[in-house]
Amino acid sequence: SHLDWLSNRKIDTKGIQVIPGKTFHWSGCYDDNLNEAKTLSTCLNVFEHFDPTLLNSHKESPYLFLANIDPVLQQKVLGQVEKPKLVACDSMNFWITGKPDELQKTLKRVDVLSINEKEAYMLSGKKNVTQAADKIRKMGPSVLVIKRGEYGANLYTDAGVFFAPAYPVRNVVDPTGAGDSFAGAFMGFLAKEGISKEMQKRAPKKWESLLKQAVVTGCVMASFTVEDFSFHRLMRLKKPELIQRQKLLLKMISL
Repeated sequence: SHLDWLSNRKIDTKGIQVIPGKTFHWSGCYDDNLNEAKTLSTCLNVFEHFDPTLLNSHKESPYLFLANIDPVLQQKVLGQVEKPKLVACDSMNFWITGKPDELQKTLKRVDVLSINEKEAYMLSGKKNVTQAADKIRKMGPSVLVIKRGEYGANLYTDAGVFFAPAYPVRNVVDPTGAGDSFAGAFMGFLAKEGISKEMQKRAPKKWESLLKQAVVTGCVMASFTVEDFSFHRLMRLKKPELIQRQKLLLKMISL
């Protein structure tokens, strides 16, 4: 099973709950523009009554990524983590329109927000990506990542804007999950490098450099995800492939 696959790679799965009922289900479709999914249905199912209670070991996690869930639950999880070095979160149209006030409360408590371009327009009420970024960063997160599909990702910080292109993939099978893969790789890189929000003032150049490298790493990981359905491509992925593709992308954007 997928859980066995994760456990065999020393990934902690102790906090996963399996309860009776249907799992969370989202369905969508794409037209000629694969950068934008059209949501057909969002069924919360057992997730509707989910009450996150962290294990003691997880409460000490230095890095926290609040995935795309009800902002009320995001706040509850955040409240249980004792001294996180960095907190990032994701969201989607369902929560932006359905629970805007609760989402605003979450945004005031996080360091990084990662959303796609359409969600940025929806959240900000703006139609220009730069104006949208300015308004969203005033909501709380000092770091904003706007994911733009085949055009890569934009990073907005106090120092300015950084653009990372997507790795050019010739055979796109399914873009679903690319944003989640991006976020996982982004946070994984920052955790590996030991970043902390204090670094923003203490070592601003290093802070900016690590964030930029994390965005590039996220773009590279997402490029593998779109080459197959689900996370089948990631299950086959080898570290040398990741390193090689990262080198190629960096070569493409260097002068």
